[in-house]
Order: sequence, then C-alpha cells, then structure tokens
Amino acid sequence: MAAPQRDLRRPVQDRRPALRGVRHLRRRPPPATSTPSPASRTTPAATSPAGARAGSTWSPLIGPAARAGKADVLLVSLGLIDLGFYTDAPQTAANVRRFVEEARAGRPAIRMVLLPVIPNVRAESDAPFAAEVTRFNELLAKAAADLSTDASPILLGARPSSYEIHHDTYDGTHPNASGEHRIAGEFASVLHQAWGIGAPYRPDRDA
Repeated sequence: MAAPQRDLRRPVQDRRPALRGVRHLRRRPPPATSTPSPASRTTPAATSPAGARAGSTWSPLIGPAARAGKADVLLVSLGLIDLGFYTDAPQTAANVRRFVEEARAGRPAIRMVLLPVIPNVRAESDAPFAAEVTRFNELLAKAAADLSTDASPILLGARPSSYEIHHDTYDGTHPNASGEHRIAGEFASVLHQAWGIGAPYRPDRDA
C-alpha cells in the first residue's frame, strides 16, 4: 500500500507496526522446517498472513488495513503456500477475487498491481505442481482483466526477467535481498509506465 506516494527507486523499509494477525516478513527467515509463506507485498510494509490457510486469512485483513493506511495503491506479490498445500489453481484464483473485493470495500478507488506467482525449486522436479502454478498465473491474468475498472484499475506485472531462484532466494522459495530488489524493480516499472508514479527503477548496483 502506498500512502502517500514515494520514490520507488530505493528499497522499501518496514516502518509500520504489525497488524493483528499479520507478521512482518523481514524480521528473520523462517526456520528450515517451516512451510513457504505467501507474501502480499505492500508499500511501505511487507506483510504475510500468520495462519496456514492463506486464502481465508489475507482477504478479511486487507480491507481494514487499506482503510487504516489510507492506501491509494496496493502492490501484491503472491506466494505458493495455497497452491502447494491447501488449494488448487481455480480455488486460489477465487481467493484472489475475494481479496480484490475486500480491498475495495476498504478503499473503493484503490489501484492494484499484481505479480504472478514465481515457481520455486519444487516446480523443477514436480511437474503437476509446475503445471498448477502455470494454470494459476493464467487465471490470475484473467481475474485482473475481469476485475479492473476505471475507478479501481488493476494491472498485471510480470516475473522480473532476471529473477533466478538459485540466486535470488535464500531457500529456493523466499526472496533474498537481490530477489526483493528485482521484485521491487518490476513494481516500480509498472507504476511509472502506467501511472507516472515515481521514476524508472535504477538499482544502486547490480544485485
């Protein structure tokens, strides 16, 4: 969520207190035995549901959070936990639609940028899971097209072209510092090109 708009060329820092039922991702990596968490990445705070069943957790939280933060832009980078453990692609896509509805209930004119799910190491050896990720991203694109309105537009970003899971994650799933920079760069490019927010992303160095 961005309120007010800010220079998106610099890495986002987490300055907001944790919401009830939401934890901040950047405090420390999860223990090795934990399952992957989905990430609803927002500006200025990066948050993720603490509960396991993400689809039933993020949607009720986003409306009050958007309203309280007076957000005008919502940046969403979706994770893998639903597809990997609890739902299939159509069910997860239905949860995304509910998420959009709840966000608009909190801020009717909110604008959104959605990024597709980035496959993790599991997709390299699990063909059915890889196909489910591909199917979900197709459904996500359709949802963005179906739900976008003049009053509350939704844009679909792309997987950062240089994102590589063996370099840009710390465990094959969760982004490390270079991965976060690449994801932030994709968001910044979409915001600048579509709405004139900020400037083209220029990393300080080659991550």
